[in-house]
Amino acid sequence: MVLLVEETNHRDTETQRNQKLMSAELDKLVNDVRAIGDDAHASFGKLSAEQLNWKPAADRWSVAQCLDHLITSNNGYFPIIESVRSGQRKTSFWERLPVLPGLAGGLLIKSLDPASARKIRAPKRFEPAQSNLSPAIVDDFVAQQSKVVEAMNATRHLDLGKIVITSPALSIVTYSLMDGFRIIVVHEQRHLQQAKRVTAEPAFPREQSA
Repeated sequence: MVLLVEETNHRDTETQRNQKLMSAELDKLVNDVRAIGDDAHASFGKLSAEQLNWKPAADRWSVAQCLDHLITSNNGYFPIIESVRSGQRKTSFWERLPVLPGLAGGLLIKSLDPASARKIRAPKRFEPAQSNLSPAIVDDFVAQQSKVVEAMNATRHLDLGKIVITSPALSIVTYSLMDGFRIIVVHEQRHLQQAKRVTAEPAFPREQSA
């Protein structure tokens, strides 16, 4: 009986420690999302429509397309997060499989890391618009960052490391909700850097055409 009590106490302590670590990381991710929004506003908020839509090459994205891609990608997460938060979500077959979610999440985070030189093709459903985008795309992205923060904070009371979700990009890819939040952040950081590289191109229009 004593042994059982000690084991229970140990598990409880371990759970509390994990929850504190998870909460601390979530705080960092929330701050990262806010910082990305501030950075995007400072970096691109004063650019003209011509500058935002300028492309270094036909097969490369403009600043506006980078932001449009992030908005579309993030929108795919909101219904999933809301179904988790409301308790109405049903677990799929792929989400019930052991091990796979942990592997997929880690691999995605690593591949999306801004430091990674590997090129990744965006899923077709998340490809940005090809036509000229409005300068409002910057404000739209910054506004969406507040929604991302709200979604993260709304699930703070849950065990984010154990809740498994399906990627909005591919139905057979699963990972924890916590990994989902990590993926959102590294994905945004990656494309924010990509957009900044566009503005650093020698041919980037420095002033709006008359």
